[in-house]
Amino acid sequence: MGQEPDPAKMPLDASAFPVEVQVAFFVFSLLSDNWDGASGTYLGKNWSQCPQIFDLYNIEDRKDTLFFMKLYEATLVKHRMEKQEEKRKQSERKSQTGGKNYTHNVRG
Repeated sequence: MGQEPDPAKMPLDASAFPVEVQVAFFVFSLLSDNWDGASGTYLGKNWSQCPQIFDLYNIEDRKDTLFFMKLYEATLVKHRMEKQEEKRKQSERKSQTGGKNYTHNVRG
């Protein structure tokens, strides 16, 4: 703490993006997520709902909106896979240590 915030390191606000990208973020947030039940791996969005959402919100530029949505999904899936891999490696390192090590001070 005690430092001035650096705007270059701050996350972007949705308003920093063009309207087409903001619409893509909005529609993307309405789609349900797909998760692998066995491993808990994030598989992406359920895209079958997309036409109904486009119709419901009268989205005209569907091609560009879908392009930005897929681009965002690829980034999100990659990020979540990296996080899951980090957790797996951390768990693996933890299990290799053999659990807790107890040191007893035994005097003879």
